[in-house]
Amino acid sequence: MRDLVITLVVFGSLPFILKRPYIGVLMWVWISVMNPHRLSWGFAYSFPFAAIIAGVTLIGLLVTRDPKKLPMTPIVCTLMAFSAWMGITTIFSMWPDESVVMLNRVSKIMLMTFATIMLIKTQKQVQLLIWVLVGSLGYYGVKGGIFTVMTGGGSIVWGPQGSYIEGNNEVALAFITIIPIMFYLYMSAEKKWIRWGMAASIMLCSFAALGSYSRGALVGIAAMLFFLWLKSPKKVLLGGLMVLMVPFAIAFMPDKWSTRMETINTYKEDSSAMGRINAWYMAYNMAKDRPLGGGFEIYNRTAFELYAPVPEDVHAAHSIYFQALGEHGFIGLGIYLLLAFLTWRKASWIVRVSAKREDFKWAGNLARMIQVSLLGFGVGGAFLSLLYYDVPYYLMAAVVSTGYIIEKTLAAEAAAAKVAARDAARAAQTEAHAQAHSAAAP
Repeated sequence: MRDLVITLVVFGSLPFILKRPYIGVLMWVWISVMNPHRLSWGFAYSFPFAAIIAGVTLIGLLVTRDPKKLPMTPIVCTLMAFSAWMGITTIFSMWPDESVVMLNRVSKIMLMTFATIMLIKTQKQVQLLIWVLVGSLGYYGVKGGIFTVMTGGGSIVWGPQGSYIEGNNEVALAFITIIPIMFYLYMSAEKKWIRWGMAASIMLCSFAALGSYSRGALVGIAAMLFFLWLKSPKKVLLGGLMVLMVPFAIAFMPDKWSTRMETINTYKEDSSAMGRINAWYMAYNMAKDRPLGGGFEIYNRTAFELYAPVPEDVHAAHSIYFQALGEHGFIGLGIYLLLAFLTWRKASWIVRVSAKREDFKWAGNLARMIQVSLLGFGVGGAFLSLLYYDVPYYLMAAVVSTGYIIEKTLAAEAAAAKVAARDAARAAQTEAHAQAHSAAAP
C-alpha cells in the first residue's frame, strides 16, 4: 500500500512539475531528505523516484517561459568553486573508481541546490521549501521523540534506512539542524494550532536527539540552544523555558545515557573517541602529503597504513572539517569554510535590513534561525562525516533566495522612487515655466 501511495504522489506531481518547475524542487527535497520510499517494503524501496523528479524538473526548467537566472552571488560562486574542486580532486583521487561513484551522488545534490536557487524566487516558495524541510525531518523527530518518551530513553533512536542520516549520530544532528527552523515556523505562524504543533515538535525532536545517545549531538544541542536563545527576540521567555525544560529532559534519561555522556570528559579512555582522533590525523597527514587530497572514499586500510598513527584502527572521518581536509585538501577545506562564512554574512545582512521593515520581518526571523541551524550543524558536524548532507545546502539556498527577494524589492522601490522624483522635478519645472510665462504676459 505504501508503495502505491508514494508512486501515485510522485507520478501525479510530474505534470505540475513541468508547468511549475519549483514544485519539482520541493518534491526532490521531500524525497531526498525524508526518503519516504525507504518506509515501504516493495518495489518503491529502490525505485529511482529522485532521478525521475530531477529529470522532469530540469525539463520544466528548459521549456517554461518564466525568466530563469542563477544569481551569481558570492555564495553561489563559492558553491560552484567547491563543486568544481571536488571534480578536480576526483580526477587525481587515490581510488578513482570509488570516487567517481560518490562524485555522481554529490553532484546530484549540488545540481538540485543550484536548481533550488534558480526556482525558489518568492516568499511563498521559500516558505514552502521550509515547510517541506520541517515536515520531512519532523516526521522522524516526532516519531523518535515519542519512542524515547515511551521507552523511558532506554532504546536508541535511529534514522531512515539507506539515507545519509541512517545512523544514530547522524539523525541526531539532523534533528538539531531542523529545531531552529521549527522555531521560525512557530514565531511566524498566525494560527494557534500551528504554534502548538511546532512547540510539541520541538520538544519531541529534542527528546529524539537525546535518545540517539550521541555525544556529539549533546555538544551540538548545547551550542544550538545557546544561539537559539541569543538570536531569539523573546530571550526572557525562551530562557525561562530552557531553564525549566533542559534539566527535566536530562533527568528523564536513564543512568546508562548519563554514563555514556560522561565519557566526553574521559575521551582518552574511550576507544571510539581515540579512533576518531586517529582518523583526523590520517586526514591531516594525507592533506600535507597530497595537496589535492585523496578524493572521495579514502577511509580504508591502505590509507590508514600510509598516514594514520595507528594503522589498524580504521575509521571514517567523523568530522565534516577533517572529511573536507582529507578528501579535498587544504584548498577544499578553505572553500568549504568560505562558503559557511559567506552564508553567515549574507544572513546577517538580511537580519540588519529586515530590522527596518515590517514587511521583511519574516526574512529576518528566517535568517536568524538558519544561522542557528547552521551553527548547530557546524558544531555537531565536527564529530560526524556529514560533509555532503543535503539539508545545510538547501538552507544556504534559502538564504540566497531570501536575499534575492529583498534585493529585488529594494531595487524596485529605488527605481520607483527615482521615477517619482524625476516626474516631480518635471512637474515642478513645468509649473515654474507656466508661472514665468504667466508673469511675462501683459
